[in-house]
Amino acid sequence: MISRIDLRGRSMSRRELLETLPRAELDVETATEQVAPIVAAVRTQGATALRDLGERFDGVRPTHLRVPADAIQEAVLGLDPLVRAALEEAITRVRSVHAAQRPADFAVDVAPGAQVRQRWVPVRRVGLYVPGGLAVYPSSVVMNVVAAQEAGVGSLAVASPPQRDNGGLPSPDVLATCGLLGIDEVYAVGGAQAIAMFAYGAAGSEPGDGETLCEPVDVITGPGNVYVAAAKRLVRGVVGIDAEAGPTEIAILADGTADPSHVAADLLSQAEHDPLAAAVLVTTSVELAGAVESKLTDRVEVTANAARAMQALAGPQSAIVLVDNLEHGLEVVNAYGAEHLEIQTVDAAAVAERVTSAGAIFVGPYAPVSLGDYMAGSNHVLPTGGCARFASGLGVHSFVRAIQVIEYDADALAAVADRIVALADAERLPAHGEAIRARF
Repeated sequence: MISRIDLRGRSMSRRELLETLPRAELDVETATEQVAPIVAAVRTQGATALRDLGERFDGVRPTHLRVPADAIQEAVLGLDPLVRAALEEAITRVRSVHAAQRPADFAVDVAPGAQVRQRWVPVRRVGLYVPGGLAVYPSSVVMNVVAAQEAGVGSLAVASPPQRDNGGLPSPDVLATCGLLGIDEVYAVGGAQAIAMFAYGAAGSEPGDGETLCEPVDVITGPGNVYVAAAKRLVRGVVGIDAEAGPTEIAILADGTADPSHVAADLLSQAEHDPLAAAVLVTTSVELAGAVESKLTDRVEVTANAARAMQALAGPQSAIVLVDNLEHGLEVVNAYGAEHLEIQTVDAAAVAERVTSAGAIFVGPYAPVSLGDYMAGSNHVLPTGGCARFASGLGVHSFVRAIQVIEYDADALAAVADRIVALADAERLPAHGEAIRARF
């Protein structure tokens, strides 16, 4: 069901290791060619294109592209009490963590009368995408919205695919979560067309739309499939994006003390997301590897999303990787750069401190990825496809910009004037120096 890669006794360069480790085959280039006409249609035709594309891809032509406020409130009232309590607890925990992420302004007195300040300013408007294909994700509403709210963003819009069984509106749970968070600008728009709508805005086409259905945003965030990733690639530069997110991934670094039932359950928890989801176990123990293979076989047969999970586990993106020791295992997981990395070893906290590449690290047997997906307080919108080697997950930092403010008085400028002129002349930019001399 899941392949093995035996790295024991092998000395490999980083390049060789990266080529050997399992990874999902994601063809964003091809998807970009397919998505380009969709983005162009939304840009030029606005709401008309959005309705046509909803009918084409989601099987329903939305009557209301912008969800009426009363539909959001009805969804809140109809929310299962246990689900509501869980969402409210998640919101509280995520908000407390993200409030602590706010960066501090600072001021540096470089010399008497010479000061450089830096202040953090939120972007004006954000578009938050929430998937609704193989599954719907009210938890993604929490992760996206709370981070933006804690950053101080003043205008937030959410888009999620229209659902045939909800009258062309997004999932009731998604709408209810928006309501709990005070978001009233919600669109029944999915996929690449939602990304295009946020990037370029959309003119209305029916009386209920108004002249302008949706104003353009400054930043687009949120997970999605390969077509959402491709659309983000096309509009990057017009707007900011969080990442070109790929299929979800879990890596587990484990030694012989790990419980194979826990390991198998956690691998399966991510494999059920998508046929391209990656599940990787890196272990020093052949015995654990065999026990996990057996537990996976037993569990996958009875899980609700068995077909999807089986395909993910059997795919080239999933494997059990055997390593010589924990030092070797750390080398492997740091090269892999997993979206989610669990550490199930002796002294797991100390091992976790040596991890340099991961979207989020889950330490010990009682911190599974599922905790982070919903209730830990961390954000579950994380870098995939190895991007954790150079990128961070979603947070307050995703929605703020650093602006430097420079203030010098006459004496402070005069003190460095000759040096500025010397550098300007060295770079053959004499007008730069003349701008200094003009003041004295």
